[in-house]
Amino acid sequence: MAHVLVPLAQGCEELEAVTIIDLLRRAGIEVTVAGLEDGPVTASRGVILMPETTLEAVLDRDFDLIVLPGGLGGAQRLEADRRITVLLRRMTEQGRYVAAICAAPKVLVSAGLLENREATAYPGILDDQAGIRLSSAAVVRDGTFITSRGPGTAMDFALTLIDTLCGRQIRDTVEAALQRP
Repeated sequence: MAHVLVPLAQGCEELEAVTIIDLLRRAGIEVTVAGLEDGPVTASRGVILMPETTLEAVLDRDFDLIVLPGGLGGAQRLEADRRITVLLRRMTEQGRYVAAICAAPKVLVSAGLLENREATAYPGILDDQAGIRLSSAAVVRDGTFITSRGPGTAMDFALTLIDTLCGRQIRDTVEAALQRP
């Protein structure tokens, strides 16, 4: 079974975080939701999210994928957290998947991971980044890196993550149960 880490920071985009966690769990993926610090996380629209653990408690565990929810405030806090940078670089060196949505691809840029790669993000977030092939697609996969635009693309993003980790059949099964048109 695949194991995914979703780190939550104060100011994260709740629609993205909850959609990612929910859909991955529907696919039977083990998801660890870890706060940057202990206690509840107040998301960008005031929704209170309760991580199951702290980032510190899971730093030494192995994950198949780390997914960074966006929200500008949350992305800025992820970007400023040295543990996230170290974890992203380690995952990349191990050939594991790294994913980010909305403003969070800027965290991948700060970690030095998107140079010479195709990526997408919330409009304006990556516009001034040299060395990135910026796309306007809803979801972009370039090797082990997966990026997405924002809250409106969260479901497509999560389904792409499922497809990547579990295959098309499980992705299609999860999507069918959602009753998407």
